[in-house]
Amino acid sequence: MEPLSDKEIRASFVNCSKGEASRISLPRGLAELPWADLDFLGWRDPGAPDRGYVVAERAGRLVGVTLRVPQSGPRSMMKSSICSICLTGHVASGVSLLAARKVGAAGRDGNTVGAYMCADLACPLYVRGKRKPLLTARYQESLTEEERLTRMAVNLDDFLDKVFRTADVPAA
Repeated sequence: MEPLSDKEIRASFVNCSKGEASRISLPRGLAELPWADLDFLGWRDPGAPDRGYVVAERAGRLVGVTLRVPQSGPRSMMKSSICSICLTGHVASGVSLLAARKVGAAGRDGNTVGAYMCADLACPLYVRGKRKPLLTARYQESLTEEERLTRMAVNLDDFLDKVFRTADVPAA
């Protein structure tokens, strides 16, 4: 991913107002992020732990979505969970259910779409081995890093498709 400016990031958000986008706390040290290792930019707001953000390139343009973490009780450190975006295994606290308001009228009506994701939204770094989950891997994948990166991109795009989908179509 190419380095992004504050202005580019804020202009990319599709499921919040411009005023809300202007108040988003951007990641600290934006210029120093490992941009070459990021396929998308994801971060949690340290001042509002129930909020997260993802900015990705989609069809040649930047798309940002705001995410919320539903409130729940404490999670067991003995259980494990898998991120639905990058398929990294974590202790249960390393994966969070993150919900994005849908775009347009559906979002204004309160409709959301959710996915279990790495709690720190650092999927690209886990796939590249630049960050290690607390859970030691109990499985060995046969896919190459490039194949895992492609799978992650497809999974993120599927999630973003649901954010943009204005009507839920039943499966055939």
